[in-house]
Amino acid sequence: MRPENQSSVSEFLLLGLPIQPGQHGVFFSLFLGMYLTTVLGNLLIILLIRLDSRLHTPMYFFLSHLAFSDIAFSSVIVPKMLMNIQARQQSISYMGCISQFYFFILFGTLDNFLLAVMAYDRYVAICHPLHYTTIMREGLCSLLVAGSWILSCVHDLLHTLLLVPLSFCTDITITHFFCELTVLLKLSCSDISLNELVVFTEGGVIFLLPFGTVFGSYIRIGTIILRVPSTKRLLRAFSTCGSHLFVVSLYYGTIAAVYFFSSSWDSKHIIASVLYAIVTPMLNPFIYSLRNRDIKQALAMCANRINFFRWETQNPPDTVRSAVRYVS
Repeated sequence: MRPENQSSVSEFLLLGLPIQPGQHGVFFSLFLGMYLTTVLGNLLIILLIRLDSRLHTPMYFFLSHLAFSDIAFSSVIVPKMLMNIQARQQSISYMGCISQFYFFILFGTLDNFLLAVMAYDRYVAICHPLHYTTIMREGLCSLLVAGSWILSCVHDLLHTLLLVPLSFCTDITITHFFCELTVLLKLSCSDISLNELVVFTEGGVIFLLPFGTVFGSYIRIGTIILRVPSTKRLLRAFSTCGSHLFVVSLYYGTIAAVYFFSSSWDSKHIIASVLYAIVTPMLNPFIYSLRNRDIKQALAMCANRINFFRWETQNPPDTVRSAVRYVS
């Protein structure tokens, strides 16, 4: 039997992470550092793409939107989690929980669509290199990103509108460190058959459509490469797709670990949830920059600009002119 019905709930209790009493400061510092790394790293990616004209290509256009989505996705969860760790107060208001759920679904779904769009971009770059600029024109790129935002908003709004009318039981403890749909449905005393139907049908389509696009794109890329195998083509394909393929594997691997391979709030579920919600957004800037020559060159150019302006501000105008005359 379900617990007693309580139609109006003012707040929920987040169970949070199972942290030992003397380790709150350590975990607070750890997750704060990871969050700041996520925000600053992804902001740096956006800034470099904005400032360097060599990065004004479809791949980096999509990457800038993915970086923004990662910042927003992490910001939906981590600040509240840090607040609960520091204050040791695990309550979250009803509206705060619904808002967190809304934006969590929104940016999580947006990540899914953007990864699919980037996979299609890599497919065109490798399988149709001569027609790449014709196919991936600016209008199509903007349309793909706009479509990703619209589909994510519609998907998110549908689940939110179905969740809001539900009444909840007297047990309002959420066995997670953020407000997640499956946990909220378990707390409801209402009939959730429609919610579950929409999750498995519409939610399944929203998940499988981008996943199928990613999978199909890389199957086609692999087929093209293996048709005429050569070390040069293999290295070129790896340099073009390696970073994206690693991010895709990390993203879908952690999702599978959270929603398919763990059914209870155990250590595996906790680790997978932290990887999916916190670690993955933090790693994306490093994955896309460490082996990316364009990003490294843009970073070096930005650093040179900063050093030049710093030198210019520290020297009076006469000194600068004299230096310019001397160089010329």
